[in-house]
Formats: sequence, structure tokens, C-alpha cells
Amino acid sequence: MLLVTFSGTAGRNRLGVQTDTGVIDVGALAEERRVTVPATLLDVVRTGAGAVDAIAPLVQDAGAANTTYPHSEVQLHAPLRPGKIVGVGLNYTEHVAESARTLDTAQELPARPVLFSKPSTAVVGPGDPILHNGDLTEQLDWEVELAVVIGRTAKRVPESAALDYVFGYSIVNDISARDQRRSGQWFFSKGQDSYAPFGPAILTADAVPDPQALDLSLRVNGEVKQKSNTRYMLFSIRELIADITSGMTLEPGDVIATGSPAGVGAGFTPQQFLRPGDVVELTVESIGTLRNPVVDAR
Repeated sequence: MLLVTFSGTAGRNRLGVQTDTGVIDVGALAEERRVTVPATLLDVVRTGAGAVDAIAPLVQDAGAANTTYPHSEVQLHAPLRPGKIVGVGLNYTEHVAESARTLDTAQELPARPVLFSKPSTAVVGPGDPILHNGDLTEQLDWEVELAVVIGRTAKRVPESAALDYVFGYSIVNDISARDQRRSGQWFFSKGQDSYAPFGPAILTADAVPDPQALDLSLRVNGEVKQKSNTRYMLFSIRELIADITSGMTLEPGDVIATGSPAGVGAGFTPQQFLRPGDVVELTVESIGTLRNPVVDAR
């Protein structure tokens, strides 16, 4: 099931289910059927499988109800605001090579996941602008990444049980100001406002038989820049969850941005970076496409 946060003519954010024909207003449908469901997508994540099980039969016969809106009549938003975003650097072999060549990182494959954080204030949704502030950066870069949405409190989780803690999957664009890395620290480079476009939906984990077999790609102004598959991660999602939770508690709604394949702007010769007027589109198999314009923020 593809869960979304959307607004319509009333302007209020609502919990929805995205289908081929439109978006189902889950709250309105539940009210019509006189059942209780969580009000927001974050509430669904916190409630867990029980909430998904309550929503599923409602939306199966929603065609008979006047609660489905055409895609053209709704605005999708970031599915939720994560408590924390844990980023993973250098998690695809070819990206390790291009980063060593152009970003002065180590040539050797990392022995353990390379982790960093992005603040929740960096999150924007589908269609929202990516802010290009020329006073701060002339090297604004893109990175398509599969996002893992945590569904249960996770601490010291073994690899064998790691996927049991996943609520679902989405897309994150790990926007990076390459010229704002400071003494090897990435927080300001990757954590500025609008540097974590997120969405357009969360695909529940039950609909993803193998998260290590998803195609992902990124286009800038319609031109393909990145194209890969999650099977090429150095550290699998199971390994990432086990490593992160060895010393950090993950909570429902937290997001792991699982790393970017090769094809970032800094890896091209000559280098390519985002400019105001550009449009970035990220696609992950079965989840959808996340589209954001780049605007001048000075």
C-alpha cells in the first residue's frame, strides 16, 4: 500500500492512499464507514501493522465512496517529519571510486557503514523547492537514495531480525553543498533547509518482497544522471539497521537514507551542479517519482 500525506481544496493535510486513479482520503472514508483509523501517516507508523490492517479493507472497496480525488486535484507533501534522518555515505562501490577521485575521500571500501545526520528541518515534500543560495554554495549536488522508514523502537537489533523493524520505504534526495564540507564534517553540507526532499509516498514493507532488488534513478531536466539497483549496496539494509542500533536507538518514523549510487554531479568531468531553474526527478521502483525544482534563495 502506498501511503501519502496530501491536501486538497480544504487546505488541511490528510492521510491518503495513492492508487493508479487518484488518492483516497482515508479519514473521510473511515468517517463514512464509522470506523476509527489514525489521523496522520506518522500515527499509522507509530501504531504499526494494526493500523495498516485497519486501513486495507477500507480502501479495497473505496471505489463506491465519494472519497477518491484525482491526482490533479491534490498536493502531496512529505509523508511525515522524521524524528531523525541517518544518512549513509559511500554505500555503493562505484560511488566510493568517484568520491575518491573528486571529493578527496578514501579509495578503500569502508569496513563499516559511514554515517552522518540530516536534521528534520531539511525535509521538504514533492514539488517543494530545493533552495540554491549562491552566497553559501556553487556546488549544489544531487543523490538518489532509498529511504527506510522505521516502524518499531529498535535497539541492538541483530541482522536476522532487522527487517522486522521496517515500516516501509520511500525516496530521499540527499542534497549536498560540496563546498560546505568543514574539516571532513558533512552536517552543514547536507543539513541545510530543503536538503532532504522526501516522498512522494511510503510503500509499506509488506509490498516489498526484497528491498535489495529495487531499481533507482535520477534525472536533471529530463537527462538521466544516476541509474542503479539497491542490490549494489555495500552494506545491506539489514546490516545498516544492525550497525546503527548497536549504539543508537531508532524510533518509529525515523528514516535511514541508505546511500547513493554513482553519477553525482561532482563525479562528472567537468563537474555538474544544480542551478536555479533546474528540475530534479528521482524514481524508485514501485514507490514512484519525487520531483523538485531548484530555486534561487538569495
